[in-house]
Amino acid sequence: MPNPEIKVTKDGPYIISGGLPLRKEIAEVGTSGAPERWVKGSEYPSRESYALCRCGRSNDKPFCDGTHKQTGFDGTETADHQPFNEQAEKLTGPGIDLLDARKFCSGARFCEPEGGIWNLVPKSGDSSAKESAVREACDCPSGRLVAFDKQTGEPIEPPFPPSISVTEDPQVHMSGPLWVKGGVPVESAE
Repeated sequence: MPNPEIKVTKDGPYIISGGLPLRKEIAEVGTSGAPERWVKGSEYPSRESYALCRCGRSNDKPFCDGTHKQTGFDGTETADHQPFNEQAEKLTGPGIDLLDARKFCSGARFCEPEGGIWNLVPKSGDSSAKESAVREACDCPSGRLVAFDKQTGEPIEPPFPPSISVTEDPQVHMSGPLWVKGGVPVESAE
């Protein structure tokens, strides 16, 4: 795969290049009443490059159909360019540490099962609590939650191949956010 990348355009779509795969992933609710795992959905046809809607009004979602031009979409970027570690609060546990950048939350609710990740981290000396906390952090599509191994100090993250997932949460009738995986660089319009 050529070097995939995502470019944010001024008041327009995300421009995706490098043949980055695009698929749906659906949040599956478990016995807790909250999402507990991602189920692979359909894959979109492979393309070398494509534009994804950023205004929310395209009639061809997730792709951009140019509607942003007619609606006067203001795509002013509000992202803070500080490093993640400087934006996150740290929660320390016996088995893992957790960095939590609250403002990144997309409301996906994968952090809620088993009493919530914030209750699991202090119990992470127990292998079951640690495993659940790591799973919850790794299933967070927004990047808000990052678990760190106490021994190595390294983040615990699945080795995702570069891709984008259009997330779906049927329980709350919501599509989004886009989940960018595998270290794909995102370039600001600025």
